[in-house]
Amino acid sequence: MNRKYFLLLILIISNSLVSAQSRLKDNNTIGWYGLFTTTKFNTKWSLAAEVQCRRVELITNGQQNLFRTGITYQPDSKLMFRVGYARAQTFPYGVYPLNAMGKTFTENRFFEMVTINDNIKNLSINHRFILEQRFVGRYSSPELVKQDQTVYSNRIRYMFRIDCPLKKNNPTNNAPYIAAFNEVFIGFGKNVGENVFDQNRLGILFGYKFNSLIKIEMGYLNQIVQLGREVDNKNVFQYNQGLQLNTFLNFSTAK
Repeated sequence: MNRKYFLLLILIISNSLVSAQSRLKDNNTIGWYGLFTTTKFNTKWSLAAEVQCRRVELITNGQQNLFRTGITYQPDSKLMFRVGYARAQTFPYGVYPLNAMGKTFTENRFFEMVTINDNIKNLSINHRFILEQRFVGRYSSPELVKQDQTVYSNRIRYMFRIDCPLKKNNPTNNAPYIAAFNEVFIGFGKNVGENVFDQNRLGILFGYKFNSLIKIEMGYLNQIVQLGREVDNKNVFQYNQGLQLNTFLNFSTAK
């Protein structure tokens, strides 16, 4: 091996080891349970609403409760736009809670989303981009029982997802499929703190579409979260793994 490249390799390995040593790790087993609804007004406009209950130790303790809703405009089958609002309640969990004082906190969030869909043979390809304006609650002192401050930050998200039917011709009813996705979260702005890299989610799911009204997905979820603060001058990363279970309901008011 060329000496220059050998020294570069040693430098990269050494830097990786130093970075790993400067991290604190927090491992948790999670269970995410969600209900997602879509109400169509016509072929282009619809209302989306979802409720998610995210738990630690699969179901024993709270991780986060999330409600999100938005108005969707879909000019064609390959493009979709959505604007909306979300409210999250995050609980203290794990060895290093997200809140520095180990308290429950809330977040109010506005978002803008663009989704691009495509098909390659029998595969469905999905690209989703989300821009979020986040108002995160904070406590000014440990004695408080209610948050008294709000910190504003921005975050951008990109998800790539691929769906593969397990039946030929992808029938509308009684259609099993498998899906895989990866989503990265990047924070930006003056209040971003340590977590420019905010988190990453990876999932492998088995789904079943019963009919045009209902489908269910269940599978494995891996979540990596970087805290926005340091502990003992070290970055903190959560490594959360577990179950994801989603139910989707589609309604229509169009006549």
